[in-house]
Amino acid sequence: MPRKLDLQHFGQRLQARLDELQRMENPDENRGLAVELDQSKVGRISRIDALQQQAMLDAARGRGQRERVRIQAALKRLEGDEYGWCVQCAEAIAVGRLTFDPATPLCIGCAEQTERQ
Repeated sequence: MPRKLDLQHFGQRLQARLDELQRMENPDENRGLAVELDQSKVGRISRIDALQQQAMLDAARGRGQRERVRIQAALKRLEGDEYGWCVQCAEAIAVGRLTFDPATPLCIGCAEQTERQ
């Protein structure tokens, strides 16, 4: 390895973020409930607001789930001594890139190439 990464530091950051995401996911009693469609009980504006809030919660849950998957994959790479190396080209990922996003699996070149596709 031509550079030294503080693997413990990156592992702690990844685990802390994973723990934070799991705490944020604690189910709220009202999260999964269907929105009341009977307008005699709930006004139209209130129902629209509830639908919008439910959609935003679903989107946030989806983002959190995708981030958890990325972090878990990064932790597996860390355990397998593959952390810090691009999963596509096997080149070193820049330390600055890992500092910004410790879960990134790609070097900047492969990430740019993937975005263009």
